[in-house]
Parts: sequence; structure tokens; C-alpha cells
Amino acid sequence: MKSGFFLRTRALSQRPLVRGTLILTVTGLITRVIGFFYRIYLSRLFGEEGMGIYQLLSPVLALSFSLCAAAYQTAISKFVAEHLGHGRRGLAPLFSGLLLSLPLSVLCTTVLFRHADFIAAHLLSETRTAPMLRILAFSVPFSSVHACINGYFYGVKRTAPPAVAQLLEQVTRVGCVYVITSHILSLGKTPSINVAVFGLAVGEVVSMCVCLFALLHTYRTDSTAQSTGSFRLIGFRRHQELLLLPILRMALPLTLNRIVLNILQSIEAVSIPARLRLYGYDNTTALSVYGVLTGMAMPMIFFPNALTNSVSVLLLPLISENAARGDMKAVRSAVLRTVKFCAIMGITCLSFFLLTGRLIGSKLFDSALAGHFITTLSFLCPFLYLDSTLSSILQGLGKAGTIFFMNVLALLIRLGFVFFTIPRVGITGYLWGILASQIILSLLYLLCLRRFLKHHT
Repeated sequence: MKSGFFLRTRALSQRPLVRGTLILTVTGLITRVIGFFYRIYLSRLFGEEGMGIYQLLSPVLALSFSLCAAAYQTAISKFVAEHLGHGRRGLAPLFSGLLLSLPLSVLCTTVLFRHADFIAAHLLSETRTAPMLRILAFSVPFSSVHACINGYFYGVKRTAPPAVAQLLEQVTRVGCVYVITSHILSLGKTPSINVAVFGLAVGEVVSMCVCLFALLHTYRTDSTAQSTGSFRLIGFRRHQELLLLPILRMALPLTLNRIVLNILQSIEAVSIPARLRLYGYDNTTALSVYGVLTGMAMPMIFFPNALTNSVSVLLLPLISENAARGDMKAVRSAVLRTVKFCAIMGITCLSFFLLTGRLIGSKLFDSALAGHFITTLSFLCPFLYLDSTLSSILQGLGKAGTIFFMNVLALLIRLGFVFFTIPRVGITGYLWGILASQIILSLLYLLCLRRFLKHHT
């Protein structure tokens, strides 16, 4: 019996999805624990208004990542998995993605740096974000390289390098900010929130270096490379040119979709403080409420999402590979297991946050408002965790366009609540909007998957 247990354990650990999920989950949880205490440190050091100003950078960061990296990471992961499914190497999709991603990232850095004042004043409606945008601009190329290399490793189902890079990025970011702020405080001065952005940029540089080193090490020790010798340069270039167009064809609609979604999210993020001012808050209070919601309560609700994110990252290449082979039975099995897992996890987290939300807010963040938000947002958990995994499955099945329209609908619902309910009932109206949009999105994802599986099985 004992030997049978060890055989089952070993067999389980050899499954790429399970093993990869465990690696990403463990490092993801460690990273989120560090980030959790980091946010507590930031909130107590810079206050609720400072957190609100810092969170205004989120739309810019998300938009730049969507433009330069996100779609290319997804495309690289999918094409690498398909190459492996057909017995071919997967480095060509990576280099093709880098050739497309890097020029965009350099352009994005230039625009952010040169037009930071305009973006801060006219788009974010907060001039204090201008120096933060200039610091943030330098992180974009490093983030793009990091994302593309991660896409390669996810495609070959090697999660250790991205996991280590993620952990070291967080450690570097937090350590950098802590050392700088401690030094400033020892001089009797008050540190600026700009320090947090500087730490973010340094973390991106470190994570890129780690991923690049892992890629070079993997290439040098790859058994296939050793048996076949180095690439023939002419043949590799010819294959590389053939891959540029397929990757661009997949990445371009994904990029456009994400840009549209990020623009809508940016309108949402900038509009919340503005609509709160219409409700009757002054600028400081509006930014404080926004900072508590997005900088304290939402990260807490998203904390267990480390596990579902790990599953989502690895589901895409797994689904793509099985779909390419025509193994729809494996696709159906993955979908059913994912839905069951997310439902159990979501209900468990809902109960936990509902019972402990107010205590978490008062004890950890020293904010009763954060506790109220956590308790209210707890009802998101079953739908929030399900949506991330179902979205990854649909992407693996080539339903990127369908996902786009569903997400636009969900965002328009949230924007409707932002513009029409916040001025009347305050931030509670936005919380209602988040819940309504996530429920509708979950139902749409499930209906789409049901129709696809019914048609192909």
C-alpha cells in the first residue's frame, strides 16, 4: 500500500498541469503574501490619499502592457505548444514575438516619458502622477522581454523560471522601496510615493534578467540542440519569417481587444474619483476612498486568485495542444474539472471574507472602510475565480473575439453603474456594478463553452 501511494504521488507530480500549477501556486502565494504586507506598509507610510494617487497609474501600466506584451505572450505560448504538439521546436515563436514586441515597447517608453505632463493633467486628472509616469516608462521594455520569455516557458510547460522571476521581482521591489524609504525617514524627511514606482521599475529589470538567464541556460542544455547542433542560420531565418505573420495575425486582434478593454478600464478608474466628487466628497476624500477600494480591499479579494491564475496560465497551452490533436475528450475533462474546482474555491473564500472581512480591514489596514469593502466584495469570489480560468480555456480554443465582446459588455455594465449610481448612492453603487458584471460574464463564458463542446463532441 505504501509503495502504491508513492507511485500515485509520483505519477501526479509528473502531470505537467498539476506540477506546473503547484509551482506557480506556491510562488504566487509567497509573492502575494509579500505583496500583501507591502501594501500594508505603503498604506501606512503614504496614507489613503497616497494609495489613491498610486493606483491611478494602474490603467497606464495595464494599457502599456496590453500594447507591447500581453498578446505576444499569449501568442507565443499558444504557438510554442502547437509546435511541440507537432514535434517541432518552440524557439522560433519566441524570437518572432520579441521582434514584434520590442519596437512597440520602445515607442511606448518614448511617448510616456515625453508626454507625462499631458497624460497626468488631462487623462489621469492628477498632476502629481507626472514624475511617476516618467519612472514607469523605463520599465516597459523590460516588462515586454520578460512577458515574451514567460510565454515561451508556459508553452513548453516549464513554470519554474517564470515563478522564480516573479518571486525575485517582488522581493527586489519590496526590498528596494523599504531600503530607500528607511534611509529617507532616518534623515527626518518624508518619502514620496514616487519611490514605490521606482521599486516597480527595478523589479521589472531583475525579473527580465532572471528570465533571460534561464532561457540561455535552457537553450545551452537542451538535449535536442545538443543532438542536432546549433540552428542553421539561413533555415532558421526562413522559418522565423514564416512565423512573424501568424503571430501577428493572432496578436493583433488580441492587442486591439485588450487596448479597447484597457481604455474602458482607464475611463472607469479615472471616473470613479470624479463621480465620487459629484456625490459630495472633496478631492482628498474621493482619492482616499478610491485608494482603499483598489489598493487595499481588491488586492485582498484577489489574493486567493494566485491559484486560479496558475491554472489559467497553463490551461491555455494545454487546451491548445489537445485541440490541435483533436482530443476533445481531454478538453471537456479539463473544463469540467476547472469549473468544479473554481466553484468549491469560490464558495470557501466567500464564506471566509464574509466572516472576517471587517476584522481584516481594521486589524491589518487600520481602516474600517476597507473592512466594509472586503465584506461586500466577498460575493465576487465564486464568479471572479471562475472567469479567469474559463477565459483561458476559451482563448486556447481560439475564441479570443468572443471573449472580447463579452468583456466589453461586462465593462459597459460597470461603467453604467459608475456614471449613474455612484453620484446617487456613492461607492456602494460601484460595488453593485462589479458584482452584476462578474455574474453576467460567468454565465456568458459557460454558455459559450457549452455550445462549443456540444458542437465538437
